[in-house]
Amino acid sequence: MSTRAVLEVIALGPEDAVAAQAGGADRLELVTDMAADGLTPPPRTYAGIRAAVDIDLRVMLRLADGFAAGDVEGLVRTAGELRSAGADQFVLGFLGADGEVDLAAVERVVAELEGCRWTFHRAIDRAADRDALRKQLADLPGLDTYLTAGSASGVDDGLPTLCAEASRRGEPGYEQTLLVGGGLRLDHVPALLDAGIDAFHIGGAARPEGWTGPVSPSAVAEWRRALDLASAEIPRTAPS
Repeated sequence: MSTRAVLEVIALGPEDAVAAQAGGADRLELVTDMAADGLTPPPRTYAGIRAAVDIDLRVMLRLADGFAAGDVEGLVRTAGELRSAGADQFVLGFLGADGEVDLAAVERVVAELEGCRWTFHRAIDRAADRDALRKQLADLPGLDTYLTAGSASGVDDGLPTLCAEASRRGEPGYEQTLLVGGGLRLDHVPALLDAGIDAFHIGGAARPEGWTGPVSPSAVAEWRRALDLASAEIPRTAPS
């Protein structure tokens, strides 16, 4: 039995969101300022995107470039404003200078989310100890996804780590979905699906003109078709 792989696309505004949904995206990650690798969009941007599409939206909670939490109370206020605007899924992740998870900051922000589902983003790829991070976060409410390339340098280097972590699904700290993104290419997809990974995240790959251009429905549709075809092939080739 095959299941549809999840395709998440980065959206900066309503135009991106409409294009991504038209191309077959299942979910959007909402950010602003990609020059800083994606910061929190204003509540009005969330509201405009929510009015434009009916797929799931996950909103970035990140106020400055880098992986430090910075102004934690500012993050909490921002999360509250987004919740008031209707946001109910989020993306976040904070590390200390030593590469350890900033558990106090994560817990403080997550408490404001009141059980909403959320993704711990690619900060995990900069962590001093991925396994320790996962186990420290294992019991936090709402955490259902890790966005990761398996390596800070991208999926090319991280593929073995991703496959190894997928094989541990169900162990303490490894119950969450692996959402693969960061240097992800279509040629990575068969090996990832074969390892049991079925969630994929694209940003630049959805924008043929680069980050100054819009999301292309046809670029998203190419990923949608490739994921659907590869997913359909896995049950026929994998052991029963």
